[in-house]
Amino acid sequence: MTDTPPTQKTARTLPAWTYHNAELNELEYDAMFRTSWQFACHINDVKNPRDFMTLDLGRDSVIVLRGEDGELWAFINACSHRGARVLDGSGQCKARLTCPYHGWSYHLNGALAGRPAEATFSGTDKSTLGLRAVDLEVICGLVFVRIVPGGVSLKEMWKDTIHLIEPYRLEEMVPLSEPWVDHWNCNWKVGVDNNLENYHVPIGHPGYHRLLDSDITGFINAHGVAGSKSTLRPQLSSNWAERMYQTMAPRLNSDLPAEVHNTWMFFTMPPNIGLDIYGDSMDLFQFLPATASTCSVRYPIYVRPDARREMKVLRYLNARINRQVSAEDKMLCERVQSGLNSYGFEFGPLSSYEHCIHDMHNRVRAACPVTQLDAAPAVGTLRQRNEEMLAA
Repeated sequence: MTDTPPTQKTARTLPAWTYHNAELNELEYDAMFRTSWQFACHINDVKNPRDFMTLDLGRDSVIVLRGEDGELWAFINACSHRGARVLDGSGQCKARLTCPYHGWSYHLNGALAGRPAEATFSGTDKSTLGLRAVDLEVICGLVFVRIVPGGVSLKEMWKDTIHLIEPYRLEEMVPLSEPWVDHWNCNWKVGVDNNLENYHVPIGHPGYHRLLDSDITGFINAHGVAGSKSTLRPQLSSNWAERMYQTMAPRLNSDLPAEVHNTWMFFTMPPNIGLDIYGDSMDLFQFLPATASTCSVRYPIYVRPDARREMKVLRYLNARINRQVSAEDKMLCERVQSGLNSYGFEFGPLSSYEHCIHDMHNRVRAACPVTQLDAAPAVGTLRQRNEEMLAA
């Protein structure tokens, strides 16, 4: 893990065209989203046998369910017959998963169990017709899936950072409510860039700046897992909600180790995930591309079971503070998208505080080398040009 940023001379940003190009948006989904770990749910979202949740990404949907034996499974949410979606939302499934189109049914381990008019299917091996499994890994109670297999494990990605998370006991947490989804009028990378730096906090988030003594530089490891630590300021904020939070949090978080009573941790994981951990709760940002200049933000919140009235008040204060921060981030990101659409615009140099953006942009270039070009390829040629650059 390192906190050494690159120099401004080497910190070249992606060109502006990469933030509003429809062909690149499709390529990024294939090359970066399908091949990366994506947050699906918490283990306590699927706590009991036959509990399930679905995760909708771009062109893909994934089922995460707990089998009768207590094991977690993850499958592409498409019937092996004609591709119909098998499950929606979340809940508890029956002993078999049954496609609503033709009634093909599957065991909870994904194997094909039966199909109507069996005699009409000749020469097919039923053992090859189960739901397609995808990679699944759990870290600190958080369940991630990966659509295209291969690549580094979650354990490896987080191995030199996990000790910062473990004191918060995330594995004990339960969902506070259904995940909230918002829609932002900006390219998904604009949202990620914003989440990768604290340079904008003093100006863009005055509430955070009153509340927290933030690490502006942060740290990042070889796998792109980045983070920063913020501590509640001893000087009380002039804002009543922030002031109450400063006063209440250290006392109400006393069941946690002393070093995290008044500490907030912020993490990012490439290509699109942010994890915010507080003594009273945690939330997760997941930027998902929609069009070339719009995205959706999936935002689940989890808490440790605690029925104290004061803890409910503390969580209310946290939510109030962070709703404001989220609104500010959305406004800032949409202003960036508006500006970068301007004729001839290109990004300026990065501050050394923005070194995690530099790392992320290099990851985009590695996955999609066509982004190294100063101008977008001719319409309809981007994928071919990218293949040529990969081969070279």
